[in-house]
Amino acid sequence: MAKGAAKRIAGQNERAIKNLRLGMVIPTILSLVLRLLLRRDSLPPSKGSLLIYVLTYLPALFLSRYLENIGTSRRDPTTGALISSGEDLNQPGVTEWSFDVLYVTWACQVGSGAFGEWFWYFYLVYALFKVWTGLVGPFLWPSSSVPPQDDTKKAETSSKRQEKLRKRSERGDQRVRAARK
Repeated sequence: MAKGAAKRIAGQNERAIKNLRLGMVIPTILSLVLRLLLRRDSLPPSKGSLLIYVLTYLPALFLSRYLENIGTSRRDPTTGALISSGEDLNQPGVTEWSFDVLYVTWACQVGSGAFGEWFWYFYLVYALFKVWTGLVGPFLWPSSSVPPQDDTKKAETSSKRQEKLRKRSERGDQRVRAARK
């Protein structure tokens, strides 16, 4: 069963990495084509717009390489058997944040090609939103989404094995202490 999960993760990661590689090329080409079709007066781009593009492309390039490195599966060169599926690229946390930054960067590239350089302010809006939801908002208004549990509810939801281990630990059983070290 574990091999099946590893193969599933490896397949998902391979598709995600393929999309990452396409995503690093397609928005750039699309931005240039839209600039050529819709905003011919903005060709060649100004130094400021090129600077913004480079300053946002470099972190996107770094994050895409990071995601490729952690998500690439390793296979045996002779048999092709799966050795490691790589990290799951669907996990929350840094991986999810990295994909968010990439998507916002790509949207800003295409949007600046179609609508103008003001579209890069969306990058600033995204950064402010992340700071607000991650730091300021929880600090000012802590959520009480998880109600405190009573001991009776805890006892009802624990399994028989958990109940046995709890009783053993209360008695000071050596087996329980050794397992926790």
